[in-house]
Amino acid sequence: MTVTYVIEGAEITGLERFWQVIGEVVNGPGGYFGRNLDAFADCLSGGMGTPDDDDFVIEWRDHALSARALGHEETARRLRAALPRVHPTNRARLEADLAEAEAGRGPTLFDHLVEIITERTPPGTLRLS
Repeated sequence: MTVTYVIEGAEITGLERFWQVIGEVVNGPGGYFGRNLDAFADCLSGGMGTPDDDDFVIEWRDHALSARALGHEETARRLRAALPRVHPTNRARLEADLAEAEAGRGPTLFDHLVEIITERTPPGTLRLS
């Protein structure tokens, strides 16, 4: 039986709220399902609450609201916060990504999350509505 996890897009106000929502959607109140992009990807491909047979669907309702909340402004905020901790070899790339986000260009956090879901789950797992 296919398990459906529903993300209510109106609940997503930023990246931290996304982590809370996806954790609770998959693993119940207070549930964990990654708190950064790498951990999120690992959770999707490692059965951390999702069925072992990968028979699940993520239905992201009102995804346009989430896309705005996780857009260029939130992306730039996250990149700015990472600058003090970035390894010197990655600093130029991060600064370039930040400049793009501040200019309203380039991929957003929403784009990255959708990409992770579509790459780490079987085709058809993500339904945007």
